[in-house]
Amino acid sequence: MHGDGIGVHASDSANAWRNIARVSNARNTFACLILGAYQVARDRANRGGDFLTWEPYPRAEARARVKAKDQQTLLGQIEEAIRAKEQALACALVNSYGELGYPPRPVFDLLLRFAISEDGALHAEKYYRTASMEFATSRPSFRWRQLVALARVTASEYGLPAPGYAEACQLLKV
Repeated sequence: MHGDGIGVHASDSANAWRNIARVSNARNTFACLILGAYQVARDRANRGGDFLTWEPYPRAEARARVKAKDQQTLLGQIEEAIRAKEQALACALVNSYGELGYPPRPVFDLLLRFAISEDGALHAEKYYRTASMEFATSRPSFRWRQLVALARVTASEYGLPAPGYAEACQLLKV
């Protein structure tokens, strides 16, 4: 576990353990899988992670607020929810977008803009990479959970500019 909390930090480190295991020799593969399992068990029992009682995102109340059905409107509303720091609504909008069968790339592109411009206490770029990798390797029925989680993180980090971002844009003339 890196960081002081479960959630984004745990997702990043579980992703790291899995990827180390994927490219390691047998001995290290087993060590990584054991350490990853230990981390999940520890987070669930000793760090306030009573996961079985948590209400998952997107929450019913936020899902009820989503009325749009067309792709462009949903993408615009996702951006508005992020800028308003409405985590639950951003999650519900991304979930609805996925349920309607729209392609994921426009959502990734939207969230990437914030991952590089916002710093946040949740390590925006790293979690974007984690969610991207997990989306690519998850079973289809679970893939959109990665983007729902990324939408929540993105909404939470909005408003905390990444150090050096403005200077980089100025130097690159973008």
